[in-house]
Amino acid sequence: MSDPARSDPDAVREQYRDASNLDARFQLHERFSTNRYGWHPWVFDQLDLTPGRRVLEVGAGPGYLWQKNRARLPASCELVLSDLSLGMVGEARRILNADHRFRFAVADAQRLPFENSTFDAVIANHMLYHVPDRESALAEIRRVLRPGGRLYAATVGRNHLRELSALVTRFAPDWVSWAAAEGDPEAFVLENGADQVGRWFPRVELRRYEDELVVTEAGPLVAYVLSGSARSALDDERTRALAEYVSHEIARRGALRVTKDSGLFVAWQDAER
Repeated sequence: MSDPARSDPDAVREQYRDASNLDARFQLHERFSTNRYGWHPWVFDQLDLTPGRRVLEVGAGPGYLWQKNRARLPASCELVLSDLSLGMVGEARRILNADHRFRFAVADAQRLPFENSTFDAVIANHMLYHVPDRESALAEIRRVLRPGGRLYAATVGRNHLRELSALVTRFAPDWVSWAAAEGDPEAFVLENGADQVGRWFPRVELRRYEDELVVTEAGPLVAYVLSGSARSALDDERTRALAEYVSHEIARRGALRVTKDSGLFVAWQDAER
């Protein structure tokens, strides 16, 4: 499901000034995903975090990835969690600051405030589609990676949450922001991300995560919708109407089954530069 916030820097700053909107999205996936192993443990499984590694996460938000996997981290790893949002960084610091392995930075992925060849790994978890100038961000990520380092860049496919997009469009056809991103050549999605990353890294591999939503309650789904740009179009009356519409659809079908299409690009830096 696309959203104008993906390409509008001001909308991104407003939507992610703190963790509240992200929390609503996180809770829908946490409660109704059928893959009980979970996205964050799966992502951690893909990382090569041996002792002594230095890791940067760009667009880290409130640190969900590390909240779920802190006990699995080697004691000697050093992690820098960065985000453009001061509120997000503050939330991550509040939760993780007692752990000596973590540092925190307010930083723009397009202009990273780190020296060349600083990190063994850079993680960009569902955030590159928000970056206005992805070429600059990818160049910066390549610059701060050490020779042989890896980028782990997660995103979604064009079919991600397609049934939810269709449901909201039936309720409010004027909300064109919920239409799928098909036809947008600038999107960073599973279908075209390898080409974009491959312009900066010699080897790129796509790993897909199998999952689906089976939603049995209207409230969390409505909260998800309100976490995006639709909030400005919804007064209390229309919010109630949406909740009634979703409740009716769940009662009629027994549950709403929603496609999830997520994955991770692993990209290898040159061994020598």
